Amino acid sequence: MKLNYKLTLLGLLLLVVTSCFTDNDDTPITDTEIKDFVWKGLNLWYYWQGTDSAPDLADNRFNTDQAYQEYLNTFASPDQLFYASLSDEDRFSWIVDDYFELNNALNGVTKSNGMEFGLGLIDNGPNVYGYVQYVLPNSNAAQNNVFRGQLFTAVNGTTLTVNNYVSLLFSNVDTYTINLAEYDANDVLVQNGQSITLTKEVYQENPIYISNTFEVDGIKVGYLMYNRFLSEYDDALNQVFASFVAEGIDQLVLDLRYNPGGSVNSAIHLGSMISGNSTSDVFLKQQWNAKIQANFTNEDVTRYFKQTLSNGNAINSLGLNKVYILAQNTSASASELVINALDPYLEVIHIGNNTRGKNEFSITLYDNPDCAFLPPNSNCNGAINPNHTWAMQPIVGINENANGFSDYTNGLIPDIILDEDLSNLGVLGQQDEPLLARAIQHLTGNGRIGNTAIHTIEILDYSNSHKPTGTNMYLETDLLPNF
Repeated sequence: MKLNYKLTLLGLLLLVVTSCFTDNDDTPITDTEIKDFVWKGLNLWYYWQGTDSAPDLADNRFNTDQAYQEYLNTFASPDQLFYASLSDEDRFSWIVDDYFELNNALNGVTKSNGMEFGLGLIDNGPNVYGYVQYVLPNSNAAQNNVFRGQLFTAVNGTTLTVNNYVSLLFSNVDTYTINLAEYDANDVLVQNGQSITLTKEVYQENPIYISNTFEVDGIKVGYLMYNRFLSEYDDALNQVFASFVAEGIDQLVLDLRYNPGGSVNSAIHLGSMISGNSTSDVFLKQQWNAKIQANFTNEDVTRYFKQTLSNGNAINSLGLNKVYILAQNTSASASELVINALDPYLEVIHIGNNTRGKNEFSITLYDNPDCAFLPPNSNCNGAINPNHTWAMQPIVGINENANGFSDYTNGLIPDIILDEDLSNLGVLGQQDEPLLARAIQHLTGNGRIGNTAIHTIEILDYSNSHKPTGTNMYLETDLLPNF
């Protein structure tokens, strides 16, 4: 169904909101005007709009323009209004005051020192330790010889705690010093007197971190560590699969353990590269709020496996009937989507621990009411308000797989439980790295290893979740129902 843009979605917006309220476009931009964008955008698109869990976004919330304006003015800033409007069920919606930074982040460009790390509690808290998960190539951390497995318990000489780690590690300060630590003879984590100073720089991350092939017991295995779903790299990802096809791999180990998510389109492409399913096979179905869903047919909200990328290049598919996926609680959104979407069609062996549990998707909303708060497109040329750069990334729907399953808010449960261990993290991509080694053992049938971790990692937080895109799973323009 091709929607009549002006008479449907925009009509809903006009009937629900604009007919009651008037804007004065002749005055300079004010916080109230930005708040107006926030409320109206959420009222139209937010997944929980129209439910009891988001009462202040109800269509009949305000009877007069004065009541509406007074309500907006009770909030000190647009972001306060945004977060106050969200459902208690919502863990992932967010707002930014600079959509240029957001758009860069969606393409993998952020400020980073190149050290990706996890955080855990020392002896159940309140003190916190950090451990290096991996280091981005040619980054400041790489130049300073940071390596996987290093531990730190303080920043700038201040001990990390549950109350200060965010300000010490994730503030706008570009340079900080980590104070390294190690386990002593009594198995106590203590500082070792060493430190490393790191500086954040503008960096474009290639999410294809490792790809290689190897043979074990006559089985040709492909290994891919993929750390974020970025559509800018779909063609490069496709070339990796071209190499896998040329190598004639028999089994694939897909490592998503640190992948927080990203583009739904890239998830569909990756799934198609693995399975080679027909374009008539359902990859996902979208569930929107009742107001939006009523305007779409079943076909509008259904997305299928693909045979070509968005640029028209043919997808290189392995046509596998089984795939090994390494995933844990730092694997979220689009990573979980791939696991869930492939499950109806092939055997997915999930090794690790429970994933993050993010089954919702979002879209970017701009102050562009003429286009129902979407960016200008072929069906609508309305201009984004040039007077400010606020944008929202609210949850607008849930993806379910071909079997209708989407209920994994507590995470996808692994087939083989294996926690990472601070005392034996291993080298990523090498066959003796514990999670990869467990996959190799399973695919060759050569015995079984129990989880004998000495220092099991229970993640409190991790650096990837604090990037501008966080654990976001977002729809791009070509995946929005046809306007």
